[in-house]
Amino acid sequence: MKKMKRVSIVILNWNGARMLRRFLPSVLDNSDGAEVVVADNASKDNSLEMVKSLYPSVRTISMDRNYGFAEGYNKALELVDSEYYILLNSDVEVGEGWLSPMLAYMDSHPEVAACQPKILQYGGAGRFEYAGACGGYIDWLGYPFCRGRMLDTVEQDEGQYDDVAQVTWASGAALMIRREVYWLAGGLDGKFFAHQEEIDLCWRIRSMGYGIVCVPDSKVYHVGGGTLPKSSSIKTYLNFRNNLYMLYKNLPDGRLARVMMCRLLLDALASVHFVIKGDWECFKAIWKAHRDYHRFKELMSEDRKRNLDRTKVPLDGILTHKSLLWQYYVRGRKTYREWFGSYTATDTRESAQP
Repeated sequence: MKKMKRVSIVILNWNGARMLRRFLPSVLDNSDGAEVVVADNASKDNSLEMVKSLYPSVRTISMDRNYGFAEGYNKALELVDSEYYILLNSDVEVGEGWLSPMLAYMDSHPEVAACQPKILQYGGAGRFEYAGACGGYIDWLGYPFCRGRMLDTVEQDEGQYDDVAQVTWASGAALMIRREVYWLAGGLDGKFFAHQEEIDLCWRIRSMGYGIVCVPDSKVYHVGGGTLPKSSSIKTYLNFRNNLYMLYKNLPDGRLARVMMCRLLLDALASVHFVIKGDWECFKAIWKAHRDYHRFKELMSEDRKRNLDRTKVPLDGILTHKSLLWQYYVRGRKTYREWFGSYTATDTRESAQP
């Protein structure tokens, strides 16, 4: 019988030849013992040809069309047989010895299903990276934030989050996850296409009773925005729509109705903000997101029922009971430590039993 591999690093690519040429060498140089896989979402550039020519040790998977981030990873990971998957963005440079701390932690904590490294900005002079920083959380209205990044406030890394901490979600830019739990939870939701799909997956994993942590002794450096810039109306649409999808799939009935009423008001205010900025495309994107949420949410009714039936952890053990917007804009608490003080949940045993 063929022995299962320990770790496979899977990089999902779409027209990313330039990023692969720039960052793939760091993955190969600093990931001893791990299989490295590039899964291609039907790129139109020469990505796969370049990888096969310059990096023959890298396994390649070619897909027949662009399935997006979520379904693209699902299709690729079906073909990967390892104890641990690492989902790694193509625009990430990994640090020396980055795998060892995460692997050691996961091996010694079977109650933990997934983890992420500390994610810093590539060329950012020691600043955290927006999409993940030192691990993420979700407030009671569904807004995500991180240790090291609250809304648009991104902190300098001064060692303030150097402890291993229990988090609600780990960034899809560099996500290590047990193969068994990935599929037990249903994998990434292909209906999201891209953006916030890893937050939805992590919510499901946490609700099932598993832990998720950030292991900051491991470091990676992320460019960010490599596919869609932050100002993109497409990104605005996907973020707003997928956040509503996530809430629908995971919130119980009583909480869902109340949260959706609040979100309609707050998203309306966000759309007005875009009008004031003169960004009519993002204004329209928000309302298109709400329209499509109502049009297509019934497609997720079975997912919702399954998620709620599997839930073992109370909602208050997953979501914060305070509002990110209130803390940030009204109380002026713009960092994780200003909000929560020095608290970090390092012990996953009580809240993360498989």
